Amino acid sequence: MSTTAAPRIVCVPDSFKGSASAAEAAAAMARGARQVFGAAEILELPFADGGEGTLEALLAAWGRTPETVEIHDALGRPATAQYGRSADGRTGVIEAAQGNGLPQVSDVAPQPLRADTFGVGLIARALLAEPDCTEILLCIGGSASTDGGTGLLRALGAEFLDATGTPVDPGGAGLGEISSVDLSALEPRARQVRWRVAVDVDNPLTGERGAAAVFGPQKGATPEQVGLLDAGLARLAEVLGVMGETDPEQLCAAPGFGAAGGMPLALTVLLGAQVLPGSQMVAEALDLQQTLARADLVITGEGSLDAQSLGGKVVQAVQRCAPPEAAVLVIAGAVQLSAEQCRAAGLTAAFSIAPGAASLPDLLDRAVELITDTTAQACGLLEHHLPQAMDSAETNSSARRHLP
Repeated sequence: MSTTAAPRIVCVPDSFKGSASAAEAAAAMARGARQVFGAAEILELPFADGGEGTLEALLAAWGRTPETVEIHDALGRPATAQYGRSADGRTGVIEAAQGNGLPQVSDVAPQPLRADTFGVGLIARALLAEPDCTEILLCIGGSASTDGGTGLLRALGAEFLDATGTPVDPGGAGLGEISSVDLSALEPRARQVRWRVAVDVDNPLTGERGAAAVFGPQKGATPEQVGLLDAGLARLAEVLGVMGETDPEQLCAAPGFGAAGGMPLALTVLLGAQVLPGSQMVAEALDLQQTLARADLVITGEGSLDAQSLGGKVVQAVQRCAPPEAAVLVIAGAVQLSAEQCRAAGLTAAFSIAPGAASLPDLLDRAVELITDTTAQACGLLEHHLPQAMDSAETNSSARRHLP
């Protein structure tokens, strides 16, 4: 905590989807805060929850630009994908949807049994070719595939074989025929780097809340195909459970293993990957708690502040990492939480950027301008209280978090 009248302010928002990237939102918040606290030390730190925009947010925070690689999309067609590396080159970031995303294959009829994660593995192979890379952050979501991560492992040299020793068909179609896995040609570095997989759902691998049942229809799967995919994932869990000396039922029930068509399954068993909430992964990658340790005011935000925001998304991650004596302001496109809910969640206050009656297109077009203005308005309320809160050693942390 700083001890001078000039506060230390950290602007750490998610993107306002469709209107402002996380980097644009952070810059807009900084401009608004500077209108009130001109002498303040203000840090811009774009953030994300492991989903769309995470690659952009991390690269912006690291001051890096994306790299490109030629891959295949979820249906095996030539495509180009972006990935990133930290400033020291040790951490690589992949947004899996660039290799197996639904948007890339939306020009043709859905093929839920054929789509696979091979393209994601090609991105990973590019990172593994970098000798300095010791960690891969894999952000999954928006996938067109339900293959349990087998395509990714195939791109790294693994083979999934049937009872005759013949490679099974790629995608979800071949899962039910898998009898063994040959890792003799696996890229050696695949097991040497640390894998962390960011998920934004807690669905299990199989069953009525599983990858196939819940997300399969979104990828075009018919009820019959959902049944085939669910059974195939269960078969894969059985084979991998034997290899990893793990109870297949535990693999099928593990929270988050149903994300992105079951992609975490093969990664955890065969590569030792760690599965964790996306916001937690990004917070650790950016060392968020240390960055916020001396903050007097933390400004965060996203497109809509609602109950989901408190379920492991960006706002909650930021609040948890902020020091207890800091004020935490939320600037959002829409605020759907009451003042009581915000205070119970440890937030000082939340403000919508909507200036009044306005159409959604108008709000989207003016989002950056409105984020700046709303931040300035919110900071104005703290102008005469923040220095007092910093200088008062007797004020308890709860009162200082919830400034009047």
